[in-house]
Amino acid sequence: MDNLTGLTSAEIPDGDDQHCTGVRSNIHHNPDVEPYAEVWFHTERSFLDEVIAPYYEQLHLGSRPLSIQEFADFPLPELPRELGERQALAAAKYDHLCRYHQNFPKYRDALLEPSPYPIKRHQIREYVAQDTIDRRRIYFNYLAVREVKIICPFPNVDIGQIALVDMPGLGDTGIGDAERMIKILGQDIDVVLFVRMPKSTGDFWAAEDIELYDMANSALIDLPIKEWSFMVLNHITGSSDNRRNCESLAAAIAEKHIVVQEVIIANCADSQQAQTEILNGILNYLTQRIEVLDRQYASACQDRLIQLQRAVKSELEKAKDAWRLTSKDDWFPNFVILFQDLWRNLTRELESLLSSMIVNRDTDDQNFKIAVNSAIQLCRTEPEIPSIEEIRQKRDCTGALEAAYAECLHEVRTHLSKRFLTLDIALKESLEEAKSKVVNVLKTHGRLQRLADGEGSEFLQNLADTIPEHLDGLRLGFLTLATFDLQYRGLIQHRIRKYLDVLIPDRTPYKLNDFWSEAIPPFSAKVERSEKILENLRKAQAEAVNNCEKELKNLLKEPRQAGFAIVEEFVDRVLRAQGVQTEWQIFLQEVASDEPIPLMPKYDSLFLN
Repeated sequence: MDNLTGLTSAEIPDGDDQHCTGVRSNIHHNPDVEPYAEVWFHTERSFLDEVIAPYYEQLHLGSRPLSIQEFADFPLPELPRELGERQALAAAKYDHLCRYHQNFPKYRDALLEPSPYPIKRHQIREYVAQDTIDRRRIYFNYLAVREVKIICPFPNVDIGQIALVDMPGLGDTGIGDAERMIKILGQDIDVVLFVRMPKSTGDFWAAEDIELYDMANSALIDLPIKEWSFMVLNHITGSSDNRRNCESLAAAIAEKHIVVQEVIIANCADSQQAQTEILNGILNYLTQRIEVLDRQYASACQDRLIQLQRAVKSELEKAKDAWRLTSKDDWFPNFVILFQDLWRNLTRELESLLSSMIVNRDTDDQNFKIAVNSAIQLCRTEPEIPSIEEIRQKRDCTGALEAAYAECLHEVRTHLSKRFLTLDIALKESLEEAKSKVVNVLKTHGRLQRLADGEGSEFLQNLADTIPEHLDGLRLGFLTLATFDLQYRGLIQHRIRKYLDVLIPDRTPYKLNDFWSEAIPPFSAKVERSEKILENLRKAQAEAVNNCEKELKNLLKEPRQAGFAIVEEFVDRVLRAQGVQTEWQIFLQEVASDEPIPLMPKYDSLFLN
């Protein structure tokens, strides 16, 4: 890559011991500029959806984080042991997820940067590589990067409009890396270079070579990979000369069913050979063949479209036949009768649920109450206030008791605020309890249990996903309930932060100034002043805890009130909104025609697949 683009390992990593390239780099030739780059970062949403979510799905880690803050603040779920034979591979992938989690503070700000983000030549490696030139793994920006576009003048200035794509090495355990590579090969790349450096001590085509070839071959099914790929065997000269093994692999490549346009043996470290033996030959091939390849690809795509059109037409004919059969059986009147029965049951039970919930709406939520009491108890039994000895050590390190006092206040405050983060779990559990009651009615009296998997929020979201977008009123009702969330940061945090002012150096009323003015002998002053700091810390922490407790006890009814409110909103949306009953009929008619469901047990045979 260096000899083709003119870039060095200071920009594009070329390590030979570990995976060092972190992200895809598109390198564009422009003879009239100084090298620079543009970085495209993930957004917070794309990072969660495209990077983090696949780990939770493949490793069976449960519900994925709903926000960046949730991913950062809470520990990762433990890796399930039931993965069996896949445990070793799963553990390696889990370690990769841990890398994202443990190093999150080091690349968090990058997710907030605008894209494209311009950088200079000397900054490129910080965004595309996992390590420095001297192999120190201190770079983490690449974890937040989608891709990097590098613009630089290539050594061969006459090559015209060309771009090279440097891909991260495969074999690492990042979930989704291989899929992304296949997508890029199929959409953006005209020719593939497989580069292999045979060992001088002897080498052979290994399973991973064949796997990589098959992976690339699957990227573009409409055009044989032999028409757009080359194998480069990197020839090393000197004491480790591997020429003989290069020739041996070239001779044996067909036996492994690796079919490419040409096998090239060249010294990639030699700029002259890189240009003449590799780049020029490939460019000449593309010049002669690119139009033919494009026509072949277009023709193959056209054939697939025709096949798809025929398949769609065939399925439509089947649907018409099914509709005619069901029309002859006159099933719709029966559907209407049974729907009215279902509608009566569903409305009665949802209204009954609201009636039971409103009775308890203004009572303390027990889940939340237990969590509050537990957090307050821990704040009192484990206040994490520095000891006299620790205070003196801080004084010695900072050189001033005032500075030591300020540092102690910060530590006590941050520890205290962390205790209350556990309330987030209790809020979610209380809300899920309310949602589960709704789901129970939908499954039991709405006969919808076979339309979606899961419980609580998961069932509601999955069911919402099955509702067509044109039934927007009904779909909105389910999405409103499924996505509603209670969070510590939105409901509670701002209410108790004001009570932590007593633990902020500039705001605390527990000052040390008056005490310093007393005439105390030098030795005893150090002792007494340290004790005064300890006394102030205890008073300030106790005052903060007491005030937080009072505030939190005023909020014990909030989870139940919020739960009732969102369930009542759901009932309004799915039962009382204008036209929603018609939308229910359309929706249930459509799903009934797709698959027999318990909606109409007597007439399952009427709902044809």
